[in-house]
Amino acid sequence: MAEENKITDALQILVDLGMPRAQRNDRSALCLLALLNLTKDKLWAEASNPLIGITPMMEFARDNYGKAYQPNTRETFRRQTMHQLVAAGIARYNPDNTARPVNSPKAVYQIEADTLTLLRSFGTGKWNKNLEIYRQTHQTLTAQYARERDMEKLPVRLATGETIRLSPGDHSELIRAIIEDFAPRFVPGGILIYAGDTGDKWGYFDKILLEALGVSVDGHGKMPDVVLYYREKKWLLLVESVTSHGPVDGKRHDELARLFSRSKAGLVYVTAFPSRTLMARYLAEIAWETEVWCADAPTHLIHFNGERFLGPYE
Repeated sequence: MAEENKITDALQILVDLGMPRAQRNDRSALCLLALLNLTKDKLWAEASNPLIGITPMMEFARDNYGKAYQPNTRETFRRQTMHQLVAAGIARYNPDNTARPVNSPKAVYQIEADTLTLLRSFGTGKWNKNLEIYRQTHQTLTAQYARERDMEKLPVRLATGETIRLSPGDHSELIRAIIEDFAPRFVPGGILIYAGDTGDKWGYFDKILLEALGVSVDGHGKMPDVVLYYREKKWLLLVESVTSHGPVDGKRHDELARLFSRSKAGLVYVTAFPSRTLMARYLAEIAWETEVWCADAPTHLIHFNGERFLGPYE
């Protein structure tokens, strides 16, 4: 019963800390226990603050509390528990390296310092008083952490003068280069319709303009990393940013063609690489009748066959 008692305690703590009902469950309780490295035989006063990733949390739940979760529930842990614990200021995300990309396999979490101090008093006569003090001060702290996370984001300046902010990382750096270096050269006067973000799929999205061009997408459609509208020529440029995943190959070309099949504008497929060195690794995969741009040679565009240099094909 020690396992169940500890999980019950963790559930009560989540309630006391004001977590929403959707996070008051065994999964969230086990994540909290993993953040504290609190096995069933330890006292709350023995809680610690290791750096821990999602997969190790799941292994902790299995090895210490007999709760086995399938590997495909990893995203549920991240999106339905850890995201909310971070937003509430209970846990910190990548405190050892705040510039680490959101989708990095090295991503880790850590219990927030004041929260650790509070939880070490759980079950003692000091708990209620400490909890009251924590509640009074922690809302300000949470807002501070939210501002810090926002400041860590990468600023990207649009042709309109507007600035958007993307999650830090190599992928976002390349998206910034596409918007700030590629677009002015090859899509003069172009309009940004969409820019993906590793932290938020719909990082920037002008849904109204895309629908005016005949394209309606839902959450199931796998958007390209950047969509630009070349109004003068009535083209839609679908750009894939390649830092770790593949280019516009035959399969991806077909996926995008289906997703944008109702477009009133002609479709142009572009793969962007940070360097020609990385491009060389993918040469055999790049689809014909597409374009390739490399950020380390921003004034040049590489055309893969076809009857025209840059433009849509029927």
